[in-house]
Amino acid sequence: MKFISKSLFVLVLVFSITNCSDKKETDKYGNTVEENSIPTTETTIDPLVAKGRELFEGKGTCTACHKPDVKVVGPSIKEITKIYKEKGASIASFINGEGEPIVDASQYEIMKANFVITKAMTSEERRALEIYMMSFE
Repeated sequence: MKFISKSLFVLVLVFSITNCSDKKETDKYGNTVEENSIPTTETTIDPLVAKGRELFEGKGTCTACHKPDVKVVGPSIKEITKIYKEKGASIASFINGEGEPIVDASQYEIMKANFVITKAMTSEERRALEIYMMSFE
């Protein structure tokens, strides 16, 4: 019985020490974070990127056909921005109905139906959409 009591005491002691230690974990970026800590760093987002995202996900209905990394109906955002950067072209001009499609011409007729929405946007809103999309590198 003495042996069981000592063993139990040692087991509880070890358990208590390991659970009460200042164990530190790292987040996905390798930063040390303590359990139950609140992040203190603030991220600032360019207001035009935020506005572009709001339009892309809302009024523009762009998310119905475009995702960041995956082709859905239309090409992915990354594919679009890569080609527009390589060609030095303007997404804002294209969604205003100016210019020919340079990414996936086979989907142009589907995209053209959305020009009713994008042409009704202000030039600042179309520019915000472009800046948001270009933020995917």
